[in-house]
Amino acid sequence: MPNKIIIKKKILNFNKKISIPGDKSLSIRWVLISSLASGISKAKNLLMSEDVEASIKAVRKLGVKVLIKGGVCTIHGVGMKGYKYKKNLIINAQNSGTLGRLISGILIDTPFPIKIIGDKSLSKRDFQRVARPLSKFGASFRLTNNYNLPLTVKGSEKLKPIRFFENKGSAQCKSSIIFGGMKTNGKTVIKAKKSRDHTELLFKHLKLPIKIKKKKNLDIIEISKVNKIKPLNYKIPSDISSAAFFIALTVLSGESKIIIKNININPTRIGIIKILKKMGVKILFLNKKTYKGEPIADILVSSPQIIKSLNCPSKFNSGAIDEFLVIFLIAAKAKGVSHFKKLEELNKKESPRLIWGSKLLKMMGIKAIVTKDSIKIFGNPQLKIKKKIVISKYLKDHRVFMTSVIAALSFGGEWHVHDKDSIKTSFPSFLKIINTFKNEKKN
Repeated sequence: MPNKIIIKKKILNFNKKISIPGDKSLSIRWVLISSLASGISKAKNLLMSEDVEASIKAVRKLGVKVLIKGGVCTIHGVGMKGYKYKKNLIINAQNSGTLGRLISGILIDTPFPIKIIGDKSLSKRDFQRVARPLSKFGASFRLTNNYNLPLTVKGSEKLKPIRFFENKGSAQCKSSIIFGGMKTNGKTVIKAKKSRDHTELLFKHLKLPIKIKKKKNLDIIEISKVNKIKPLNYKIPSDISSAAFFIALTVLSGESKIIIKNININPTRIGIIKILKKMGVKILFLNKKTYKGEPIADILVSSPQIIKSLNCPSKFNSGAIDEFLVIFLIAAKAKGVSHFKKLEELNKKESPRLIWGSKLLKMMGIKAIVTKDSIKIFGNPQLKIKKKIVISKYLKDHRVFMTSVIAALSFGGEWHVHDKDSIKTSFPSFLKIINTFKNEKKN
């Protein structure tokens, strides 16, 4: 079967209620933490994507028993010192920056060198940002060209705590240091720019020795050595980064309405909600509750009559970093010029997304001015596409693929979007759910 989708028709107005798979960030963290727990942990609604499967394969290589049956994943945790380290061990993170960076922190006590590799896209990403601070614990790290995978880590028996300033707003970098700190005698202190705090919330829920002081723009995190982790039974909340595509589809599809069930609305993840509300989109949280430290709700979205342009406050960036491509789509239909700044982090993702976002808009006929860290989008509320658009050669970035599908269904034209297999990274059922909205032939 050809690895592409062809879309020739806009979507009709709709009123729907949908459920989407588990949160990728939480799924990977649950696998890693449960592997180090003392006892058996079970998870429902675990995201069965390639990134999560890579995490399961990684802990299996380290001697952890993992079973998947009847929609339940069971991990037989081996305890903090239970990993079976072997010579010449290779861990393949595939496309997952979360796995590659977080497990680098966990492995700082390995007695043998362990090589971490990844696919073509991940091998272009910066791993120096974790190797440099983690080496301060006493472990040694070797990278290709100083910052790329493969990465080889060899641990130390004499790990020492560190103090580190994480100034990029990278939850992956922050979490890798938290994982390193939990294996180290003494107190590790991280001064971190605001970013996702799933690791911290899981640690607090498990009553591990972590303290967090929240300041205006920074979090001060203290982590001490962890001797034992209790098992964690978990129904993984659904992923707002996946929900974002259907939020965007609703916003762009005339008189439409959608309810997306049981979404993780962690304040560090809802930048897209805050941004869209400022653009005049009506979004409500229904049935709010707290589950194992994480806030959960159903999200109700209604199409606005007019989308307002926005000079976007950069304080929203970290909470929307995975959703900016669809935010750019919405800005394309806004009345006026929208400006998004301090987005250099976007070009350090699976593909250079700031560049790809501007390319996509220009293909659609939208004027966009892009710099190394910003983009101005000149919205056209009347935008209708009537030409053929081909999306290919984008490093198989799953979010570029899904954004292109939403653009095709929202604005019309004939779209040929290649590398549909890219969605296996984070959202394998994306097209299946899309097909419940429409009757569109795919090639």
